Amino acid sequence: MATAPTTTRFGRDRGLQARMVVTIFLLGAVYAVLIGALFASGASGVVILVVAGGLLALQFFTSDKLALRAMGVQTVSPQEAPELHAMIERLCVQADLPKPTIGVVQTAMPNAFAMGRSQNKATVVATTGIMELLSPAELEGVMAHELTHVQNRDVMVMTIASFFASIAAMILQFGFFFGGGGDDDDNPSIFFLIIVSLFVYVVSFFLMQALSRYREFAADRGAAVMTGRPSALSSALMKISGTMERIPQSDLRANAEMNAFYIFPAGAKKSLLSIFATHPPMEKRIAALSQLETQLQAGPRTA
Repeated sequence: MATAPTTTRFGRDRGLQARMVVTIFLLGAVYAVLIGALFASGASGVVILVVAGGLLALQFFTSDKLALRAMGVQTVSPQEAPELHAMIERLCVQADLPKPTIGVVQTAMPNAFAMGRSQNKATVVATTGIMELLSPAELEGVMAHELTHVQNRDVMVMTIASFFASIAAMILQFGFFFGGGGDDDDNPSIFFLIIVSLFVYVVSFFLMQALSRYREFAADRGAAVMTGRPSALSSALMKISGTMERIPQSDLRANAEMNAFYIFPAGAKKSLLSIFATHPPMEKRIAALSQLETQLQAGPRTA
C-alpha cells in the first residue's frame, strides 16, 4: 500500500527536506574527494580555497540574477499587473510567505518558474503565454506551485548542488592547469584528477536530476493543498503540455537550459532514458494530483 504524502500544511514536505539534506551531504562528500584529488595533483591549497570559495559565492549570490537577465525577465509593479499581484499576495498570505518580486517574460511559450537564494530574495516569474492560456484558477495553481518551491527552499539547494557539477566540469575542461611541475603528459596525477572530476560530475548530475523530479512532485502537492483545487493544476499542466507542442522547436531549444526550474520543461520528449529528465512524467503528475483531489474531497479521516 502506498504511503501517505508527507506534505504538511501549505506545502511543507518532510520528504523533500530529507532528500535535500541527503543530496547536499552526498555532494559534499564527493566534493571532498575532488578537493583531495586537487591536493594530490599538486594544486596549491590557497589557489583551491580562493577559486572554489570565490566561485561558490559568485554562483550563490549572482546565479539567479544572471538567469533572470538572460531570460529577459521584466519586473512588473502592481499597477502593471494588478491581477497577478493580487493573486500572489493572496497565496502568500495563505502560505505565510513574504511577497516575492514578480516578473514577466514576453514569450508565447507557456511557462513559469521561481528563482532566489532565500524566501526574502525570491522572484516568481510567469510568461505572457501562460497568462493568456490559463484561466484564473489554473494560473493560481501554477503560481502556488512556484511559491511552494520558494517555501521549500529547493531552488537554493539546486543552486548549491549545481556548483559542484560546475566545478567538476571546469576541471574536466581545464584539468591540466591544476597539475604540478614536470611534463604534464607523463604526470599520472593529472589523469587521476580528471577521472575523479568525471566521477564527481556524474554523481552530481544524477543526484540533481533525482532531486529535481521529486521537488516537482512536492511543489504540485503543495500547490494543491494551498489552493484546495488539485484539478485546476492538472488542467493547467495539460494545457501547457498541449500548447508546448505547437511552439517552434528553435524557441524551445533556446530556453532548454532553464528546464530544471520551469513548471514544465521546454521541448520535453518521451524517452526510455527518463533518468535524465528534470521532471517526472506528465502522466504521473496528473495521477498524483487526481489521487490528492480524492483525498481532499474525502476530508480528514476519523480515528
